Amino acid sequence: MTDLRKALDDYLTVRRSLGYRLAVAERLLNQFLDFLEGSDASAITTALAIRWASLPSGASPGWLAQRLSTARLFASFVAGLDGQTEIPPVDCLPGRPARATPYLYRDDEIEAIMAAARRLRTPLLVHTYEALIGLLSVSGMRIGEAIGLRRNDVLLDEACVQVIEGKFNKSRELPLAPSSVEALRHFARVRDELCPRPRVDAFFCSTAGTRLTYARVQQTFRHLCDEAGVVATSPRCRPRLHDLRHRFAVTTLVSWQEAGADVDALLPLLSTVMGHVNPASTYWYLTSTPELMAPVVARLEKTFEGER
Repeated sequence: MTDLRKALDDYLTVRRSLGYRLAVAERLLNQFLDFLEGSDASAITTALAIRWASLPSGASPGWLAQRLSTARLFASFVAGLDGQTEIPPVDCLPGRPARATPYLYRDDEIEAIMAAARRLRTPLLVHTYEALIGLLSVSGMRIGEAIGLRRNDVLLDEACVQVIEGKFNKSRELPLAPSSVEALRHFARVRDELCPRPRVDAFFCSTAGTRLTYARVQQTFRHLCDEAGVVATSPRCRPRLHDLRHRFAVTTLVSWQEAGADVDALLPLLSTVMGHVNPASTYWYLTSTPELMAPVVARLEKTFEGER
């Protein structure tokens, strides 16, 4: 029998070498292996994968399908090592993970969320979340990139932020407007006063002087949205941190369109700033919001015809 724990380590190593982070996949697959060991299974089978994927009571069909998809990808890897391994068919469970509809924040909603941040109980968190949300709004950064910033990655004298080995191990520089430089300079000064002996070299840190965690930032952001009255418009369209990237892409393209700029020529620049492999990846951010982007999308349809 294949050592599934060793196979999991190899699987994660191979996929991470391709740029995937796999934090959720690692957690789920360790749970899957716990389940297999508890069932005294000698190999991965379709029946066991479906039983494990269906365990969460009351979970959405999309989440159950995502669990099975995670197990299926791992089984595909193990099948090359162990002929007894069964790969669950794609249509085993009816649900499919549905891509969320982007929530496009209005300017007043961003202001309301940042105002809610100023009502947090701890002074350091007040300044941290106000600066973090502001940076995400104007830079197009991913939240993981923002909380991973080190202090020397934020080059205020050069008016830019360096993202070192972001998604797919891509590094890039993001320009900052003078107002953003001033806001971040003010934050850094206050942060150092409130947390003079941080435990890590992070630009944004917690009250304990440690790096912010993704889960805690997500939780706090949901709280701030509730406090600001920024709520879901449908089950699939709810305010998320990631949607600040959608806002950045849309507002940037709209401003170029209104200024009469050559959007086709500038789109690769937007892709670079957002850390995409090519402009076709940026295209999805625009087609997902056709009600606001009709003029731009019409031009991009012609530009990227045949590339999707």
